Amino acid sequence: MNTDQALALHQSSTIFDGLVIAKWNRDLFEDMAKGGLTAANCTVSVWEGFKDTIDNITEFNQFYRDNSDLIMPVHTTSDIAKAKQQGKTGIILGFQNANAFEDQIGYVEIFKKLGVGIVQMAYNTQNLVGTGCYERDGGLSGFGREIVAEMNRVGIMCDLSHVGPQTSEEVILASTKPVCYSHCLPYGLKEHPRNKTDEELRFIAEHGGFIGVTMFAPFLKNGINSTVHDYIEAIDYVVDIAGEDCVGIGTDFTQGHDQQFFDMLTHDKGYARRLTNFGKIINPEGIRTLGEFPNLTAAMLQHGWSESKIKKIMGENWVRVLKDVWGE
Repeated sequence: MNTDQALALHQSSTIFDGLVIAKWNRDLFEDMAKGGLTAANCTVSVWEGFKDTIDNITEFNQFYRDNSDLIMPVHTTSDIAKAKQQGKTGIILGFQNANAFEDQIGYVEIFKKLGVGIVQMAYNTQNLVGTGCYERDGGLSGFGREIVAEMNRVGIMCDLSHVGPQTSEEVILASTKPVCYSHCLPYGLKEHPRNKTDEELRFIAEHGGFIGVTMFAPFLKNGINSTVHDYIEAIDYVVDIAGEDCVGIGTDFTQGHDQQFFDMLTHDKGYARRLTNFGKIINPEGIRTLGEFPNLTAAMLQHGWSESKIKKIMGENWVRVLKDVWGE
């Protein structure tokens, strides 16, 4: 394997990141371009309600205008192909919490029309839909079933990354479209409430779902001492369970954020009880920034992955499943 071969493969592939929650600004969009990122699911709502989420989307509309040379909105998978063709990064707006729907089923379609393509059912704790992974899991509520059905209808993917095991299982069974863990790691490599057991990974795959593997160091086997090779080990672990057709990348890049941001994430509702403490946040050596994405393709080749496997995991699998969910 030579570096030219790795770079050529990276440049010819669709590179899709299933979860980025970075500090949005031009520097970040430039780094996405440097990394050859074709498209990404970009978080615009965590604890926010309807209005504050609308404000975040309004801000993103301004980003599209100010950075039209670098990014473009994605509403369909053909937009992802267009972004690749134009050398831009396509942005899918995503939520990490269904909180922004409040108690209005009609808001689901409103957000879909604004470019929201993936929504996580709950973030770490309880909401009106179901339960997150950091408290006793009461399962999917009756209202939650209606939200899942509406998300299926309008074409928004249900994400279960931070969702409790019971709620996750019930969403998987209730949904008529594939659902995902957009950014998770295997419990078999590190025991952590955010990681998914072999049984959970197998269950979602057997029901046509999708698994994006994260590189968030606190959940990796070697923690902050992890390298890009530890990340590839985690992806292979998931592929061994789920098969290589329903696995992709979901980095959970938090690039550019300060301690205050992590404090907001790790407290219920952004301010209440502390749920967890990540400690030091540093991405695996070799892929510390979005701009270093080509190193991931090179490392996959080093691990003996075939070009077809690399292309699938780096983006083709995500595009295929989104095409199904989005009803194209």
